[in-house]
Amino acid sequence: MKKIFIITGEPSGDKLASTVISKLKQSNSHIEYLSVGGTHLNSLGIKSIFDLKDITYIGFTSVLLNIFKIKNRIDKTVKEIIKFNPDILFSVDSPDFTLRVAEKVKKINKAIKTIHYVAPQVWIWREGRVKKFKKFVDHMLLLFNFEKKFFDKENIKNTFVGHPLLEYNKKSKIDLSSLINNDKKIISIFAGSRNSETNVLLPILCNFINMMNKKFKDYIFIFHATNGNRNLIIDFIKNNNINNSQVISDDNIKSQILSNSVFAVAKSGTVSLEICNYKIPSIIIYKINIINYLIMKSLVYVKYANVINIINNKEVIPELLQGDCNSKEIFKSVVYFLKNPKLMKEQIDICQKTLDEIRSRSSSSTEASSILAKYLAF
Repeated sequence: MKKIFIITGEPSGDKLASTVISKLKQSNSHIEYLSVGGTHLNSLGIKSIFDLKDITYIGFTSVLLNIFKIKNRIDKTVKEIIKFNPDILFSVDSPDFTLRVAEKVKKINKAIKTIHYVAPQVWIWREGRVKKFKKFVDHMLLLFNFEKKFFDKENIKNTFVGHPLLEYNKKSKIDLSSLINNDKKIISIFAGSRNSETNVLLPILCNFINMMNKKFKDYIFIFHATNGNRNLIIDFIKNNNINNSQVISDDNIKSQILSNSVFAVAKSGTVSLEICNYKIPSIIIYKINIINYLIMKSLVYVKYANVINIINNKEVIPELLQGDCNSKEIFKSVVYFLKNPKLMKEQIDICQKTLDEIRSRSSSSTEASSILAKYLAF
């Protein structure tokens, strides 16, 4: 029986990995799996060697403070992979963890094929990493077609598979009447998947909601959470006596809520593409501690945080970063958009044109699973 070890580093990677593996399972049921994964892979019956929360850190200082714990997890993961002896090591995103593991595994056992999904964003920073990847990555799966030139230059085998968040998942309809009233307009809130970032953004977002509630009576605010930070958000909302907010973590409900939203406020990240794909206008927020920000600022090549803005080389989706990421600025930006339907339509139109340019011919999960299947056939 063929074997695949799946390694992820955070909830978003766990979700991306699950979309690919669920497709692979449809065409090949005779594969044994083991992982460093979360709830999404677990729902497919794939065991994780430890809790994903143990290696989910954000920012340079957090990594430094947990350096020995991270090293321990890397070493344990390598040991378990070698013992499992898979045909394929399928690493997904979180390169500072997943690719460090892949590099160590390849040194010990060159026969294990390493396939990495979600290429490190070398077009944003540390392009020099590409030369290093050549030594231990057998195939790089790219979310954006403009990434190919970086890996072609170093003769690293790569395939543009497209972004999975640009796929509409046809799921059964759920009655949302217990969550929302028909007379209320939905504003979706994405406060991040990690507790560290959620803790920073929650006070700001709750103050923003309070400001909205003083001016408007016809909105409801839905937080899109992970299973890991759901209770954190619920408790914070209760403690702040916000009555017109709900917290959801079920993916099926999330997609329905988003598709019925009039606006979204989202922490900077890949979820922005999903928001755009549902044709929902939005703004981007992001805030980390000043040391991390200054380090990051000195390393990045690009002017913008959001990929839509990077591709267009202009601020299509407003970015409220660091000092601008405060309740008052979020409130002003959201109200300005809500009062200008033409502005919202213009953003949606530009985003749709951009998404059409970066969409794959089929689906990302189908393309990625077919690459895995080909390597299993060798």
